[in-house]
Amino acid sequence: MAYKTSYIIFLVLLFCFQCSCSLSSLNKGSFLSVEKHAEDVLVSSNGLFSAGFYQVGENAFSFAIWFTELHNHNPNNIVWMANREQPVNGKHSKLFLLSTGNILLLDAGQLITWSSNTASNAPLELYLKEDGNLVLRELQGTTILWQSYDFPTNTLLPNQPLTRYTKLVSSRSYGNHSSGFYKLFFDDNNIIRLDYDGPDVSSTYWPPAWMSNWEAGRSNYNSSRTALLDSLGKFISSDNYFFSTYDYGTVLQRRIVMDSDGNIRVYSRKNLSENWYVSWQVISNTCIIHGVCGANSTCSYDPKKGKKCSCLPGFKVKSYNDWSYGCEPMFDFTCKRNESTFLKLQGFELYGYDGNFVKNITYKDCENLCLQQCNCTGFQYTYEDGSNIFKCYTKLQLLNGRHSPSFPGTTYLRLPKGKNFSKQEFVSVKDHVCLVQLFKNYVKKPTNNLVRFFLWTSIAAGGLEFVLFVVVWVCLNKTKKKYSANQNGFDHAFLGFRRYSYSELKVATKNFSNEIGRGGGGVVYRGTLPDQRDVAIKRLNEAKQGEGEFQAEVSIIGRLNHMNLIEMWGYCVEGKHRILIYEHMENGSLGENLSSKTNILDWSKRYDIALGISRVLAYLHEECLEWILHCDIKPQNILLDSNFQPKLADFGLSKLKNRNNLDNNSTFSMIRGTRGYMAPEWIFNLPITSKVDVYSYGVVVLEMITGKNPTMMNIEGDGGEMAYNGSLISWVREKKRSACWVKEILDPAIGTSCDLSKMETLARVALDCVEEDKDIRPNMSQVVEMLQNNERVVE
Repeated sequence: MAYKTSYIIFLVLLFCFQCSCSLSSLNKGSFLSVEKHAEDVLVSSNGLFSAGFYQVGENAFSFAIWFTELHNHNPNNIVWMANREQPVNGKHSKLFLLSTGNILLLDAGQLITWSSNTASNAPLELYLKEDGNLVLRELQGTTILWQSYDFPTNTLLPNQPLTRYTKLVSSRSYGNHSSGFYKLFFDDNNIIRLDYDGPDVSSTYWPPAWMSNWEAGRSNYNSSRTALLDSLGKFISSDNYFFSTYDYGTVLQRRIVMDSDGNIRVYSRKNLSENWYVSWQVISNTCIIHGVCGANSTCSYDPKKGKKCSCLPGFKVKSYNDWSYGCEPMFDFTCKRNESTFLKLQGFELYGYDGNFVKNITYKDCENLCLQQCNCTGFQYTYEDGSNIFKCYTKLQLLNGRHSPSFPGTTYLRLPKGKNFSKQEFVSVKDHVCLVQLFKNYVKKPTNNLVRFFLWTSIAAGGLEFVLFVVVWVCLNKTKKKYSANQNGFDHAFLGFRRYSYSELKVATKNFSNEIGRGGGGVVYRGTLPDQRDVAIKRLNEAKQGEGEFQAEVSIIGRLNHMNLIEMWGYCVEGKHRILIYEHMENGSLGENLSSKTNILDWSKRYDIALGISRVLAYLHEECLEWILHCDIKPQNILLDSNFQPKLADFGLSKLKNRNNLDNNSTFSMIRGTRGYMAPEWIFNLPITSKVDVYSYGVVVLEMITGKNPTMMNIEGDGGEMAYNGSLISWVREKKRSACWVKEILDPAIGTSCDLSKMETLARVALDCVEEDKDIRPNMSQVVEMLQNNERVVE
């Protein structure tokens, strides 16, 4: 009996804590949760690397790859980060691998913070290789859709190439992982270089700008632009730059990092239990790096103590937490000659940003040259022993200052008279930890360690049978609470609009009895919500998606925001039911208005409707992060509000149901579209692009102009060609041969008092949109421009 009881306890414990195990890979339809960031981790097969949600601030997380540590949360171990600029919330954020083949990182506020922008119908796997490369690949075959090696942040791992298409960008500081001011990359001359790109200025500091390529030992004749650090510690670049680490010759754990202080360093260690050490760095005297102490400051370097920043006399520190902001003046600058004086600073150099450079000039003339310039902040006066030449440099900005006793020149700082600014403010430089703070008032759940402690304490106190009862009760209660929280609070925070139950929508629609529309995607019913809002409720025909994927897809559609797009107010995902809730439009659809005997759509309303729909289609096609086609543009899907402003409805549902690889669109087939409005690509099984919406839009505009329904007109001929071309388009093209063709095609309901010029522009744009060759059709942004400018389209 005791054996059976212990076995049952073991199974229950295993059930409760099995989520603490790491994952080997992620497949389609799966996700990683930030709330289980300690458990939802992808680990390489050798255990060297981990990938998952990494905490970068209070309630702030980024999806990252790091060297696995047993007991240490060390920012130095991070080797790649997806959303370094925009950390996600510590609650309800998830990383999805959608069935469409796209990796999507969603914040709790239903914002897409990062995406791999990939698509594939094949079975996929996201896994972490032993070399630290996170790879999205097809399970059958060798095709790699995406890999982290192609998108480095501030780190290169051994044998990870730096190419013409990639660059390393430093972090802002040791603890702030957002992008900093320094970057390593190949320039247009095929030379690998380091740049400082600060808040106000930018400059190259390695190799030095004053050196030619051959003086720096570089060659710009190799355009391959590739560099990498091999597994033994040797760095080789296509511009002939190379080096070997101090520990070269042994395979160690290594990484080359663009550090936040602007230096490139290689870090090495033998195994996970040891600390990292610097095995090479490109710049020994870090004061040479531009921007290290900010403006109006100087940098001094000691090989033992490192660098130290100080403000120039007359200036004070802007921020002790971040020296990159430099120093600010403690005086009001004046440009009058008789109110300025110059303070001599021996052995101080200010590199760059010269207003003038003059040779063989006296000190007095150099001083007068600065006084003549209102924006001159000082000057450097040097004498070179070998050349017997005096040189004068007037300064427009006091940048890249450093103290060097060997500097042959003297710096003269321009200051106001009558004040004593001989003292300098010296402050030691440290790389301050600036965490990204995202404060959210969420109640923290107890950790697994607390549950374990409670369980084992109960075992010691109450015996095996009592422990079994407590463990089962705790697990069931946690599951119930989690489910209840998910239903009541999760989705509202996650998506930004409400999730309704199926029973609520049955009541709202009176058991789905008031049908107001029907299309390829489903049936639309009118309903009234408990808060008395009238809504249109669309019940989708098919429900092939899982709940997680449907929520991710709906979040994309719910985030769409355009004045000519119907607004989504909620959704339902329950069992096989997939339902969307939209705002209800008072004036019904464009189709109803065009077919009504009391048609009140004058020419200006029709023109505005055509312009509004072109704008929203341009938004869907070209301004959204995702590739969204409507695939069923017709008057019945264009709704009109109380002011007859158009709202495109039934959008994006082909994307929900069948979003495919853009290079393999054969499976789109006839899923969406209505006879008479469909582009030839559907009929002849040609690649589907945004031009199918352009074609349908053109047919709708012709219908608005003529008042003739393309599906109701007699079809001339009996071939498949006429089935898509239709007699409406042929009829308009035939009428276009006459001089007064616009008057001849106008809907009689419009009347005679209309702007024929605008209607002709509208008709010509529509005819361009219905060209059989998709490459001839304009895109929707071009249509918007033509209608806005009322341009005449020239044949």
